[in-house]
Amino acid sequence: MIRIVIAEDQRMMLGALGSLLNLEEDMEVVGQASNGEEAVALVRKHQPDICIMDIEMPIKTGLEAAEELKNNPCKVIILTTFARSGYFQRAIKAGVNGYLLKDSPSEELASSIRSVMAGVRIYAPELIDDLYS
Repeated sequence: MIRIVIAEDQRMMLGALGSLLNLEEDMEVVGQASNGEEAVALVRKHQPDICIMDIEMPIKTGLEAAEELKNNPCKVIILTTFARSGYFQRAIKAGVNGYLLKDSPSEELASSIRSVMAGVRIYAPELIDDLYS
């Protein structure tokens, strides 16, 4: 069972994402946070396999939380609307295992989580293209 913490400041999105992932037979959402500080606390408390975070959240951003969790065994996936190369480069430096865009199909998220658990880093193709152009 893949244990997941989700951090998203929009309550509706947080609930929908949690429900969607809980439908997967091999996934369980063990914590939901509305800011990066809560996400870090939940990761430390529940020791999940994966933490999925948005970038722009109050108190502590997803990137700040990812930097704080860099040496934690929990794998971090950024799920955001922001396809900005500066954010992406900072996320890479923070050691995130995935950087996905919210406009991707929902089935891709579960597949990406499984790939990250298998040791593969998953990045939105648009960001890779920007990085090399």
